[in-house]
This record gives sequence, structure tokens and C-alpha cells, in this order.
Amino acid sequence: MKRAERGGNIMGLDIDFRSGLAVEPKGCVSGMNYLTEPTKDLRRKSLHEELTQTLRDLIIHGTLPPGVKIPEKDLCDAYSVSRTPLREALKVLASEGLVVLEPNRGARVSQITQEDLDEVFPVMGALEALAGELACRNITDQEIAEIQALHQQMLGHYRDLDLDSYFTANQKIHEALLAAARNQTLTTHYRSLSARVQRARYVANMTPARWAQAVDEHEEIIKHLLARNGERLAATLRRHLENKLKTVSHHLGRKADFRPAG
Repeated sequence: MKRAERGGNIMGLDIDFRSGLAVEPKGCVSGMNYLTEPTKDLRRKSLHEELTQTLRDLIIHGTLPPGVKIPEKDLCDAYSVSRTPLREALKVLASEGLVVLEPNRGARVSQITQEDLDEVFPVMGALEALAGELACRNITDQEIAEIQALHQQMLGHYRDLDLDSYFTANQKIHEALLAAARNQTLTTHYRSLSARVQRARYVANMTPARWAQAVDEHEEIIKHLLARNGERLAATLRRHLENKLKTVSHHLGRKADFRPAG
């Protein structure tokens, strides 16, 4: 897949195509001008995986917001791909619950609903809890040291109030715990739900109180991991997800309260 060296414009947002993230919002516009410079050919890497991950990131970070129609032609032009690999990528994202395929009408980014959250978060909490238990049995000292280093990075981002970098380090910690579990079936199910949980986290406002609580929970995670106490680590991970659900649910409730009538 080809990507812009600098960036382009999707739905009125300047995009850094190296990261897939919006740089500066400019309001919604009807035209989409993506590329103005030569692109770098990344076809030697799996086109399908690269394109799917790029679209996934755009949805998770809200560049393609809930409910919006996927601009297939503009995305094909931006990444120099045909409709076939794009639609294959959209099928994968539909299976993950990020996209809704509409016969003869293309695809839309799925809405985030309370019903969906109430289904996904408890399952994800159970998977994370199991990952914690298995990790305590199987993790190496080197892997623990790597997770501790990620934790320190995350704390640094917290002190700097850098939420995006905090989220990145946070996700790496959870992925490292999953890898340490040494269970491919668990990993497959985890990844099938992970993007929906990440997207919900990004759309919700992180209050200072909730952020501090989340950091405290991660301190507990490290404590129980060092002790290799699988039972306590599992309980903490499950509670961590429950508190995330409360935060996102509160955000959705507030949006509903301010929704215009009619």
C-alpha cells in the first residue's frame, strides 16, 4: 500500500499518513483532497494488513467518526489501492464491529451504543483477567522488566499530561500481558474485541479523577505481576475494565442528555 510522505485531508481533517492521526481539525467539507506528493510503495508488506490497520486506526482515533459513511473512492486515491483490497479490509473491520456494511450503499463507521458497551466490556474484562492469570504462570523475568519499563514510560506521559502517548504506552502494557499468557486462542478472541474497547476509550473524556484512578490501578497491576499473584492480578484487570465502562457510559449518557429534541 502506498502512503503519503507528509499527509492529506480526510473529511476536513489534516492527516499525518505516517501515523494515521488527525493533526488539525478544520470542520467538515464536501471535497477531500488527499495527496499532493509522491507516495512510498509499501506493497512488499502485506497490503491487506497494512490497509486494515490504517483504517482501524482512523476509526479508533475518531478521524472517521461514528456514523460517517466510509469515503471509499477518496481512500483508494489516498493510498493508491483499488476497491478490492479496500473492501476486503472493510469486511475485517465489520467483523470487529467497527464498520457496518450496507448492501448497495457502501459502508459506515458503526455507532457506539450503551448496549454494545454492556456486551463487549464484560467479555473483555474476563479475557484480560484470564490473560493476567496465565501471564503470572508463564511470564519471564525479562518480560516483567519490559512491562515495568513501559509502566514508567506511561507514568511519565501521565505527569506530562500527554494523553495520546499515555494511551499508547497503556495499550502496550496490556498487549505485553496478553503475549505473556502464551495462549493463541485467548489472543485471537482478545484482538477481535480490542479495537471496539480502544475506540470507546478514545471518545470518552478522561477526567483528572478517573485518570488518577487508572494510574493507581496500573500500579496495582505491576505490584501483583511482580508477586506473580494471578488471582489478584485478574481481579484488578477486571475492575480496571469495569471502571473504563463506567467512564464511557457516563460520557454517552451526557451526549444523550444534550441531544436536540425532534
